[in-house]
Amino acid sequence: MTEPLTDPFGRRIAYLRLSVTDRCDLRCGYCLPKGFKGFEEPEHWLDFAEITRVVGVFTRLGVRHVRLTGGEPLVRRDLPRLAARLAALPGLDDLSLSSNCTRMEALAEPLYQAGVRRLNASLDSLRPEVFAQVTGGRLDQVLRGLAAARRAGFKPIRINTVVMAGVNDGEVEQLLEFCAQHGFTLRLIETMPMGSTGQAAQNQYVDLRRIKERLERRYPLIPDLLPGGGPARYYRLGASDTRVGFITPLSQHFCATCNRVRLTVDGTLHLCLGQENSYPLRALLRAGVTDEDLAAHLREAITRKPERHEFNERPAQVVRFMAQTGG
Repeated sequence: MTEPLTDPFGRRIAYLRLSVTDRCDLRCGYCLPKGFKGFEEPEHWLDFAEITRVVGVFTRLGVRHVRLTGGEPLVRRDLPRLAARLAALPGLDDLSLSSNCTRMEALAEPLYQAGVRRLNASLDSLRPEVFAQVTGGRLDQVLRGLAAARRAGFKPIRINTVVMAGVNDGEVEQLLEFCAQHGFTLRLIETMPMGSTGQAAQNQYVDLRRIKERLERRYPLIPDLLPGGGPARYYRLGASDTRVGFITPLSQHFCATCNRVRLTVDGTLHLCLGQENSYPLRALLRAGVTDEDLAAHLREAITRKPERHEFNERPAQVVRFMAQTGG
């Protein structure tokens, strides 16, 4: 197991996005349809022992960063217990979390004590009525969760905002000022045609190059780098410590440097967010596959990783919703 995972295009796979549930307590319009009930059955979920085993083999193959995702990962019962098991794995350098923070007020301290150190938090508006329109949830709940995460010691905390025309595209400067005030980093994200909801949201698509040009008229944007292995292109605002990142899968794709794969709650390994290439692992685990054979299956899976997505050329091809893929 000493040879690292490398895909057919020479990209080293060092980052696993691990979905612990496909369920969510919000209904963001670009992610899950209102009233959706087609969630994976609990008996198909990987249990904590199965998850830990798969991640352990991944780390022996060179994966160094694991991010807990969903759906909303905090709805998975006993998540801090799983986090502690993963954080103890040899070779895992970084355990992080993506969350909508609705439940973070109660779970921030237990998760931090378990070994989670970095947080990406979804926040699409600072206006309660717009937040409710987009998510169906309550802004005050999320803001309390963010405050709890900051108190617990999470650092960095990155705010993920999906920019939508006529919804929140006029709020970018206010979100950036909010992040500067609280020591957060703002990451702006283009809508992606994932499933029918994501495809419908393309009528609200905003090319983030236009937003960057708008910000440049107000702030000096200096190219910067931040750790974490993610897809954002970062800029520092002049001499400040405030940073803004742009995640641009449609206007400026970042596939050439993609070092990520995604494992869903049912044990399916997705090799690309914008393609249907996948590899099932649950049946192997439940049939008693050895670690050595599991490693061989992971190597075989990585050979199926495509060179790039086709969001622009074939926007209707991905039928699974974002929450079913794992953020």
